[in-house]
Amino acid sequence: MSTVRAAVTVVVADDQTTIREALATMLDLLDDIDVVGSAENGERAVAMVLDLRPDVLLTDLRMPVLDGAGATARVTSEAPDTAVVVLTTFDDEESILAALQAGARGYLTKEASRDEIADAIRTAASGNAVLDQGVQARLLAAAVSATSAAG
Repeated sequence: MSTVRAAVTVVVADDQTTIREALATMLDLLDDIDVVGSAENGERAVAMVLDLRPDVLLTDLRMPVLDGAGATARVTSEAPDTAVVVLTTFDDEESILAALQAGARGYLTKEASRDEIADAIRTAASGNAVLDQGVQARLLAAAVSATSAAG
């Protein structure tokens, strides 16, 4: 007898309506991902997470009212069973570190494909971390640079 695995539940947060709706539609087409809400800012995203308790919050970084890093910090504190994956256009060291220090379990740029985004959501929901290759390279370069400067 096979067991049917429940779909990963997701709240999508992005202040750009077109992006938010496209992400929700694109992810909802997948059998194993269920978008349960969408929010236009970080404050609304936190409220939805606290109300709906999704497996994952997929959030942009730069949003009004409360940015993605602030929302991430609140979610990881107030709803620790919800993993946060950041999906943003920003791949600078400061943005990456702000999100990771706030508790994000994943960080992707908006260059990511639907499959990469879906895989990141699944990975984060299973308790693991995921960083896209460009982000990994940027963090590695920063670590090497910091090590060289300290030596």
